[in-house]
Amino acid sequence: MFDIQNYTSFIAAIFVFQLIPGPGTLAILNATARNGIGAGLGAVMGTLLGDFIYMIGATLGLAAVMRAHPFAFEALQWFGSAYLCWLGVQLLRSPVSVDANAPERKKSGRLYFRQAFMVSLTNPKVILFFMAFFPLFLRADASSVTLGVLMAHVTIISFFYQAGLVLVGNALARKLSSLPSARKAATRLAGTALIGFGVKLAVNNR
Repeated sequence: MFDIQNYTSFIAAIFVFQLIPGPGTLAILNATARNGIGAGLGAVMGTLLGDFIYMIGATLGLAAVMRAHPFAFEALQWFGSAYLCWLGVQLLRSPVSVDANAPERKKSGRLYFRQAFMVSLTNPKVILFFMAFFPLFLRADASSVTLGVLMAHVTIISFFYQAGLVLVGNALARKLSSLPSARKAATRLAGTALIGFGVKLAVNNR
């Protein structure tokens, strides 16, 4: 279908890829929990834009350039690790009211868009993933149209999955908001998890 080899396997692989939790998923859930559906969808769009840029980069052969210049690749990885840790520290330091009746200070969805976009862009291993992933489902004589269809599939499926995360996360956040310390615990947990992702990336870079 659409000149894609092993179409069913391709769709299944995208879903499996989405089910693996990562910094982007955490950024989406954190935005949703703190400021609702609008903020969560802003984070979704930021994550999708970052992934789309890496898909374009993979198709243009930027992964080969990054392999040829490992210093630049490693520098971007270290920057990504530091950025995730910085976001985590900000969450740990931010004041969170334990009063269930005290609303979370509203922030623009654009803020969470920018944060999620940066989180997505600071994971350069994604470009290598797409560089290895797409050829598995392309014919040797595949056209640029087929490649565009592959990217469209990844983007659309990712959007619906991540939008579903926003809806589920928002419903869960509403239920937890009635518990005395749930908001504070969730925020601190998100901060700790972001630092954990950053440290893991840093260790893997060594």
